[in-house]
Amino acid sequence: MDAASRATYEPLRTTPVVLVGVFFLVSAWYLSWRPGAFNPRAPVFSAVVFAAELYGFVTVLLHLFMVWRLRSRMALPAPEGLGVDVFVTTINEPLDMVRRTLLAAIRMDYPNVTWLLDDGARPEMAELARELGVNYLSRTDSANAKAGNLNHALVHSRGEFIAVFDADHAPRHDFLTQTLGYFSDPRVAFVQTPQDFYNLDSFQHRCIPRKAFVWTEQSLFFRVIQRGKDYWNAAFFCGSCAVLRRAALDSIGGFATGTVTEDLHTSIRLHKRGYASVYHPQPLAFGVAPATIRPFLRQRIRWGQGAMQVWWKEGVILGCGLTLPQRLNYLASMLTYFDGWQKAVFYVAPAVALATGIMPITAVNVEFLMRFIPYYVLTFWVFEEVGRGYGRSVMIEQYNMARFAAFAWSTISSLFSTPRFRVTDKALTDRRRSMAYTFPQAAAFALNLGAIPVGIGLYLVGHHLPLGGLAANIVWASLNASIAGATLAFARRRAANRRQDYRFPIPLPYRLLAPGDGEMPGVIDDISSSGCRLYGRFPANIEVGFILELEVFVPGRTLGLRLAVTSMVHGHDAVGQPYLKAIGCRFIPRGRADRDGLDMFLYGSDLQWGVRSLTERLQTPLEWLAGLSGRDQLRGDAEAGLHWAHAKVEAVRGMDAFAETGLVQRDGTGRPRRLLAFSAVPDDIGIRVSVYTRFTLEAYQAQTRHAAQLSRSSTGCRRNGRNRCCGSCWKGAGSKSGGCARSCAGSS
Repeated sequence: MDAASRATYEPLRTTPVVLVGVFFLVSAWYLSWRPGAFNPRAPVFSAVVFAAELYGFVTVLLHLFMVWRLRSRMALPAPEGLGVDVFVTTINEPLDMVRRTLLAAIRMDYPNVTWLLDDGARPEMAELARELGVNYLSRTDSANAKAGNLNHALVHSRGEFIAVFDADHAPRHDFLTQTLGYFSDPRVAFVQTPQDFYNLDSFQHRCIPRKAFVWTEQSLFFRVIQRGKDYWNAAFFCGSCAVLRRAALDSIGGFATGTVTEDLHTSIRLHKRGYASVYHPQPLAFGVAPATIRPFLRQRIRWGQGAMQVWWKEGVILGCGLTLPQRLNYLASMLTYFDGWQKAVFYVAPAVALATGIMPITAVNVEFLMRFIPYYVLTFWVFEEVGRGYGRSVMIEQYNMARFAAFAWSTISSLFSTPRFRVTDKALTDRRRSMAYTFPQAAAFALNLGAIPVGIGLYLVGHHLPLGGLAANIVWASLNASIAGATLAFARRRAANRRQDYRFPIPLPYRLLAPGDGEMPGVIDDISSSGCRLYGRFPANIEVGFILELEVFVPGRTLGLRLAVTSMVHGHDAVGQPYLKAIGCRFIPRGRADRDGLDMFLYGSDLQWGVRSLTERLQTPLEWLAGLSGRDQLRGDAEAGLHWAHAKVEAVRGMDAFAETGLVQRDGTGRPRRLLAFSAVPDDIGIRVSVYTRFTLEAYQAQTRHAAQLSRSSTGCRRNGRNRCCGSCWKGAGSKSGGCARSCAGSS
């Protein structure tokens, strides 16, 4: 079966195509005129700025080529009986993180042999492997870093296919069943899936809570660019969350060595051998994104250094074996790191003009502005449109500011020393020295902000610039300073986060077992592997240090957890009376089974996206103008101010009797909005819902409407159960009035 036999294609719509055509006309008009506007007093300065502009135009052309037509793959049935080895690589990651990934790997639906590849040769990792029943491998040296570690495992394993995961990437239970079917085509060398991350408070995540919008610096790459590359058979292996064919690896001598980006290097060698690649766009594993700017930049430097090494070693432009589209796709990815030099020119140029009175053009006049403004407006507009709602120009410019020095350094650092493979820091606790890495951004901020009063002063003294040139460069410097300032502020906020673990904003119903007080239902929110926050009724004598016994309901099971109270949050009711609103707790270790059950529920799924109705996509400018896709813009506003309450759900008609624990979402007035259950809830059945609040027990009769799985994917969130939400028509039988619930959103 051909790998492309179950695929759909997403070309640009007609209106964006017309916009791109207008962009080409305006670009030709502006760029052909631009050399004639060089400042004869500063030919070098003029040429450097124009070269930066030309570079930007070339990268736009390559970007358009990559993303003009996107491929969307659909999972093929996985054949039975395939031999699969799962490699989990580690060197210095925390034990609990590796444990979660191994647990997720051995619990995947498809039979496999799981290997822990420990380049750190740590005794605790060997003990962990024995405890979980996985194979353990270590080496006497760390030659060739991760590639050497993987190649060492290839010698000791025999599986026909190799699934590769970094130590932090916990796969979903259906990872292999969703990817192995593509190998029915013997030409397919590897299947890559998106690298998604569960810690939404990382440096590369941006959140707009009122719009339920969460965007990452890699959203455009994994949602659009890789799909565009896949159309040209140029999607590349990203080092984790992928499955590779052993025979294909053997044909190139194993994972490529000699560079610090074995993934990109391996990809290009496989493509040169004529193999096909597959990009499966559905997120199937979830890891840890860099928490602060320090690991973020160190990772980007390594990527850039590796790209330069691969470029020279493999001859991307002139070497044999690649098709022309593949060359252009690889070239586009490698040229990205030269963005740092282009941005540096744009960050320095207005300060030079304001301080010296020398501009890179003869004059800022009507003739210039009537060409310049349409060209740059269309550049950003086209980028937004071809990004299909994932290319957020304002946010990308802030990341350009954050990365520019790192990118520039990565392109030349190999001239001074041989790049070394550095593992990205995955711990959320190491936030030391993060702000020291923001010196280039601080310099850009000070340079541009300081140049403005200098330029004004020099103009008042001697009119060193024409008024139009002064105004234009003040605007330019102000934009640079504002971008740098926003980047510095964001980096400082991320560095100030002191939490040891990411807290998942996922609601879970619990039952507190309090001697003398009976059972007290409530809702857990803000939960991690180490602690949580509880909302509900509490014993009257509760205080910090109090020990609690909880039964927590998750899909398919009930977990018994022991907690110690660490903090207490007080509030005031409607009449101003104080009450205990919530308590913070840490988990007290006891049996591993329940802790492992909680970890498997939290990690390795995108449930937090479904529960919170999050989206990575916003409207493009043309969609906004046309009034299209308004749901993406409005969904978060509709969710604002909602909270969850513990509920018991019973069927009253339309299906066999059942009763289970769930959650009801309520708006600011207390009116129920939607139901979250842990098993499938059919449409159009009658249910009885008992809602437990802090002060009352409320009962409702409801009719289910629009049941949907809470996942960005088309499959269930858990192996042993699925979280379902449904809109319902509610009839209140308690102290609150009834109402008609809004139906919940389906898969995004």
